[in-house]
Amino acid sequence: MRNTKEDFLSCQLNFGDVRTRSGSNISEEYRPLRAHENRSQKVLVRILKAWYKLFLVVHIALPPSAGGLSPGNFYIRGTKTMRELSLFVDESGDKSIATRYYLLTFVLHEQSDRITSKIQAYEQTLAAADLPNIPFHSEPLLNGHDDYENLGLTQRKKLLVSFNVLVQRLPIQYKTFLYKRSEFPDIEKLAARMKRDVSEMIVDHLAYFQGFDRVKLYYDNGQAIVKKALDEAIYSTLSKEAVVKKRTTMTEYRLAQVADYLCTIELAAVKYAAKENGATYDKFFGGVGSFKKNWLKQARRKMLRS
Repeated sequence: MRNTKEDFLSCQLNFGDVRTRSGSNISEEYRPLRAHENRSQKVLVRILKAWYKLFLVVHIALPPSAGGLSPGNFYIRGTKTMRELSLFVDESGDKSIATRYYLLTFVLHEQSDRITSKIQAYEQTLAAADLPNIPFHSEPLLNGHDDYENLGLTQRKKLLVSFNVLVQRLPIQYKTFLYKRSEFPDIEKLAARMKRDVSEMIVDHLAYFQGFDRVKLYYDNGQAIVKKALDEAIYSTLSKEAVVKKRTTMTEYRLAQVADYLCTIELAAVKYAAKENGATYDKFFGGVGSFKKNWLKQARRKMLRS
């Protein structure tokens, strides 16, 4: 990019040199020819300027992998475009000892990757299938509670499949941490382990996280141990000025619903492995083979890689 701009400016300078050197020594009979040369040079300069603008437009529009400009390196009127990362957090389980598993799921979304059209397509699919456009919440969906109370099994299955399709189309990554409550009888030890795991996730991908000007953390403050672990882990690894905390609900954000969905899929994987799946999972996901092939495999394509 730098060389192209310098070549263009050099071309302008050379044209100026021609005018300076030639202006006073041309005899009168050659004045018309000189005027013609000036017009030609001006036309050529305009062509070069147009070409350079086109070069910028095309390379800004292209993704970096195709030779375009990275959003993090694109400047508008001298101001760097701010890169923002959203982190949506969801958990499954509670702090009681009766809870067998505790899962913590993070969904990462770069805000420069627009998702509006994909969400609109999902909602259009619901409308075409005569399905209600309600906030996705996996536990009530599987058990027929709350907003799903008056929906039959077939409708709820279709809603689950439709949301799965949406998740596959979204430009996201996720990470889930699993904790067996039997291994953490002390709630403080569970909180300390969560903090360690979240810190390691950030440190392992530190260059990625530090590539953003701002990290927005979306969490509903549901569990005190999760809130404590998040605060201590994130603020100990990332700049406080770069982190913005936002309280959210699943009703407000589709990506919060995505975190809930992925948390449920990972919990189902644990229960299938332990042969604790039960009738409800079998109704929606099928047997262990069907679940792994049609649900777990698809979800883990979005997993944050080391």
